[in-house]
Amino acid sequence: EAQFKAGGGEPGWEFEFSLEASLPGFEIRDRYRSLADGQLCSEQLDKESVHGSRKARETVTCDRQKHVATRQTLGGGKSEVSVPDCVKDGLSFIYFLRRELASGRMPPAQTVIFGAPYEVTASYADSPQIEVGGVRQAADRIVVSFRGPASSQTFEIYFGRDPARTPLEVRAPFPLGTFALELVR
Repeated sequence: EAQFKAGGGEPGWEFEFSLEASLPGFEIRDRYRSLADGQLCSEQLDKESVHGSRKARETVTCDRQKHVATRQTLGGGKSEVSVPDCVKDGLSFIYFLRRELASGRMPPAQTVIFGAPYEVTASYADSPQIEVGGVRQAADRIVVSFRGPASSQTFEIYFGRDPARTPLEVRAPFPLGTFALELVR
């Protein structure tokens, strides 16, 4: 089960994403919380995850004036990286992507902070009919690719054709295979 929540507007936004996709003997539980300003520039990202026996917790705070993102981990680690002005985090980028799709545009490739900085591209793939909650509906399949200092990955997001461009489903790779996650409304 996956859930994406957004609240706010001016002067700022709060986003939450939670994911539970456990299999026997392998638990997957991710929780992310993002605070962003009215332009969707990241201010803070909190991440907590369990993937099998691997557990992690960290906070990333962005200083827009200094163009620096500071990452602090549960174990006391701390690092800083340079980021562009108005850097988005993983959650504020999804909302930005929705906003761009609603305006008939694809966002340009850009740096997105998600612990480390990642170069992210989003591209339109097709408009299939998908089943959500037992109902077939038209969706736009967007392929999102990211490349960071130690990893690269691609996942798919299916957005509804409604004016809000509601995220309907995410298909993401995990160590045990690709999971299709229907977002709960």
